[in-house]
Amino acid sequence: MLIIGTPGTGKSANIYSALKILDLNIYDPTLFLDNIKMSSSEVFGEFFKTLRLDLGVKTNEEIYQKVSDYDAVLLADKLLDSEFLDKNKFGLSLWTENNGIKAFPFYIKVFREYLKHRKDLEKVNVVIQTAFMVKINGVKYDLLTDFSILSVILFFLMNLFFEVIQISYSEEETVQIVLNSFPNVDEEEIRSYIGKYGCRPRFIFEALEKRE
Repeated sequence: MLIIGTPGTGKSANIYSALKILDLNIYDPTLFLDNIKMSSSEVFGEFFKTLRLDLGVKTNEEIYQKVSDYDAVLLADKLLDSEFLDKNKFGLSLWTENNGIKAFPFYIKVFREYLKHRKDLEKVNVVIQTAFMVKINGVKYDLLTDFSILSVILFFLMNLFFEVIQISYSEEETVQIVLNSFPNVDEEEIRSYIGKYGCRPRFIFEALEKRE
């Protein structure tokens, strides 16, 4: 299962809240990268090396056997944003953002690995927080959700192989989400932030916190 959504929609919060409610036995691995300039091949190798060491196995095939014992495998914050756990390391999202198009071979390698071991992975519930970030004029965008026809095409292609869930909110839903955390803020002010940031609750939260 792939969870997608434009930056600021709270993909992580939704995923972790749902898993906590379900009380599942989750494998949530961490990936620490030493160098932001690592090649796609190096990152791919480090990713599977980390999994083998963490699970105490010697081959990739054994990885898939081992993780099938869990209710689900979660590839999310600890993998993507591990720099928040260790400021001297880098997560996959920051590496992707800094390497741009050069990062795509990594994802192609992961997809090829998925096709190679598709039968093994049928026994594993994998939940992936998915984003292909690009930065334009200092603002982060996601290729899967923010680029009109291109995003529609990418969504269609990914949906051929995976169950894809997109997290998004209407304007009214965004207003209510913000009011739940900031009950004293006027609705019109919230709508002005929506005009600036779109229906992205996290960005609005950050703007309101800075204002205070």
